[in-house]
Order: sequence, then structure tokens, then C-alpha cells
Amino acid sequence: QMHLAESGGGSVQAGESLRLSCVTSANTLRNNCVAWFRQAPGRQREAVAATYIGDGSTAYGDSVKGRFSISHDTARNTVYLEMNDLKPEDSAMYYCAARAKGGLSLDPVLFRYWGQGTQVTVSS
Repeated sequence: QMHLAESGGGSVQAGESLRLSCVTSANTLRNNCVAWFRQAPGRQREAVAATYIGDGSTAYGDSVKGRFSISHDTARNTVYLEMNDLKPEDSAMYYCAARAKGGLSLDPVLFRYWGQGTQVTVSS
């Protein structure tokens, strides 16, 4: 069983930055894929970014490429999402998720473990 806890959300103005953190349970960050997803009211869940801890590979959703960056700190069992040049359309609840096994993916169906989410609100 993996436990994930997100933090770092908040309210910012368009163009500003935020860094989200996802702390995972001990011994989680090994050969796992950990990803960030988001969901706004009335909209479908959207893949934001994913990283495969085993080789450091990453993948991004089209709407955030060039603005968001995913990274991890194995020693702290933490995955980060650096969000720059935020736009109002980035406003959503952001969730951290982890696969039980398997490689890099942005398909939410493949992720077994989910955090409770952290809210990001971007004002114009």
C-alpha cells in the first residue's frame, strides 16, 4: 500500500509560479511511475506530468509542455511539480498518483494509488 500526500497549492495571479510536492510512503520511490493529474469542476481529469523513477524519464500533457516540470528527490521520497507562467485555465485540483508497477505513463487508469489533492487557483 502506498500513501501519497500533496501540498503546495494556493491562489496566485496569472504569470506566477507554484511548486507542488507529493510525499510518498517510505520505500516507494524506486522503480515506480509517479504522476500529476488535475481536474477542474465540470471537466474531465487531465494528465499533467509523469516521471519514471527508475530511469528519470518524464512525460507531459500538451497543455503544460514548456511551462511545468516534474522532478523527484529519492532521499525525501518526494515528487515535485514546478509550475511556471500559470494561466487561469490551470486552475484545478491537482492529484498525485503512483502506479503499483509498470513504466512511464500518463493514463490515469493505470494508476492505483492516489492522494487527496491540492487546490490551485489562478486569477487573471
